Amino acid sequence: MSGIATAIIGSAVIGGYSANQAAKAQQRATETASQASRETTQASIEAQERMFAKQMELQEPFRQTGLAAQNRLADLLGISGRTDMPGYGYGLQPFTMAQYQADPGYGFRLREGLKALDRTAAARGGLLSGNQLRGAMQYGQDLASQEYQNAFNRFQTERSNILNPLQSLGGVGQTSTNALTSAAGNLGAGTAAAYGNLGSALNANALAAGNARASGYMGMANAATSGVGQYLNYRQNQQLINAFNNTNAFQGVPGMGG
Repeated sequence: MSGIATAIIGSAVIGGYSANQAAKAQQRATETASQASRETTQASIEAQERMFAKQMELQEPFRQTGLAAQNRLADLLGISGRTDMPGYGYGLQPFTMAQYQADPGYGFRLREGLKALDRTAAARGGLLSGNQLRGAMQYGQDLASQEYQNAFNRFQTERSNILNPLQSLGGVGQTSTNALTSAAGNLGAGTAAAYGNLGSALNANALAAGNARASGYMGMANAATSGVGQYLNYRQNQQLINAFNNTNAFQGVPGMGG
């Protein structure tokens, strides 16, 4: 084989090898990009999980306090089912006459008023008289009429002072729970988005790798086809030249013929 033919074939081989190496380099680059996408996605998800865990840590005291208040409130309202708890059902008890009569304000005023009537009657010499008894009865009736609303208001105030703080703390727990629910939703959405972006990136990289391989194969085929074509053209030209040199058509013509 002549040097020219060898050069043509060598050029084709080099072209095919170069195309193949370029395709492999591009494929390695896409694989590196895919791995970087995976690592970035994992780092993003882990960062979101750490943030969510921190939010849970910060909100947990409020959630626990709200839960405890909610449980106590359920006991006082008689809806928890834990009938052995102190004050069970207290929050729904009506104001009764027994509670009214046990009211400290009413009892104190009644005792002090009767003592005053007794002292007055004793001073007048009418202790245990009919007038003294009628006066005591009248005083008790008037006091009962005057003090009932006051005692009821005190009862309502006392009950509100017990229930309202528990309701407020229950609201704190609910707010904390809502915050954690929102944070969990954000974590889920962020994780889904991260995986979605990773899938898109991997699909793009896989497509690029496929195109690179196809381009490499095409480059190798083109180089081989071009080399074969050049070699065939070279052989054909050599054959024509040999045939031309061997013909007698130009015998005697200077520079032409054998």
